[in-house]
Amino acid sequence: MVREEGGASGADFLGRLKKFEGRAAATAGVGKDLVNEPMIRHWCEAMGDTHAAYTGPDAIAPPTMLQAWTMGGLSGHGDGTGRATAYDELFELLDGAGYASVVATDCEQEYVRDLRPGDRVSYDAVIETVSERKTTKLGTGHFVTTRMDVLANGELAGTHRFRILKYAPAHRSSPAAGQRPADRAVRPRPVRPRPVVNRDNAGFWAGVAEHRLLIQRCGDCAELRFPWLPGCHACGSARWDTVEASGAGTVFSFVVMHHPPFPAFDPPYAVGLIELAEGVRIVSNVVGVAADEVRIGMPVSLEFVRVDAELELPLFRAEAA
Repeated sequence: MVREEGGASGADFLGRLKKFEGRAAATAGVGKDLVNEPMIRHWCEAMGDTHAAYTGPDAIAPPTMLQAWTMGGLSGHGDGTGRATAYDELFELLDGAGYASVVATDCEQEYVRDLRPGDRVSYDAVIETVSERKTTKLGTGHFVTTRMDVLANGELAGTHRFRILKYAPAHRSSPAAGQRPADRAVRPRPVRPRPVVNRDNAGFWAGVAEHRLLIQRCGDCAELRFPWLPGCHACGSARWDTVEASGAGTVFSFVVMHHPPFPAFDPPYAVGLIELAEGVRIVSNVVGVAADEVRIGMPVSLEFVRVDAELELPLFRAEAA
């Protein structure tokens, strides 16, 4: 149960939370391993990334591995290297106020220099911001953003921002005794979660609003990429423009969701990895056929579907064989 935060008491609680901003979450932490080729290889195999820059005598680590080198693995950093108490203290304060649930919401990374095999990684982390109380579909709570500066041999290599929501789950009351199914049926249908729109993907969602599925194209090597990224995975260029997808594609892979149930979704439903005619892939729902009729290689075509009053999404329609 969440304690009342209204009025002066709410301001006092927020003031206590705000005092954690700027406090260290880790200081002078050291990665358990040097940047190394086996970890790079495992990462690339898991991601299906065969780019030549990640192999050979001049190999670099994929930039998105930035935080991987700071992790302690299943055994953790046994010596407590770099760990500070501020994060635990903040969690205790939020837990005590009733915000005991937690969910990761998003992360942002900025890259300054390449990481290469043999580099010694160290890091400092700080609690950057604690938000005012926010109400979401999951419940009410506070967003906590932590910034980690990752260094290679003492030189800044990149910055990783990780954001979580500490919240009290929204109350879902049980039907009153004697309530008929028809009474429950008139309740408004839950809406889908909203997409996270940020500076890197805002152009994609602007295209969706115009019923255009936009793919990024590198301004230097013309490589197409999706999902949207701030830089080219082929040559590293930050220059880009867009091309509009034709809408034709095939099901490259898919799953049929049965459980767990989630508000606004009616299982079973198919989530497909769609290979567009342009060669890039996008994750979306496959509609138009029963979920158990979806097959790999099935042709699909793009359509924009309004899933509720405020949200329109690109989905892919298949035709029954």
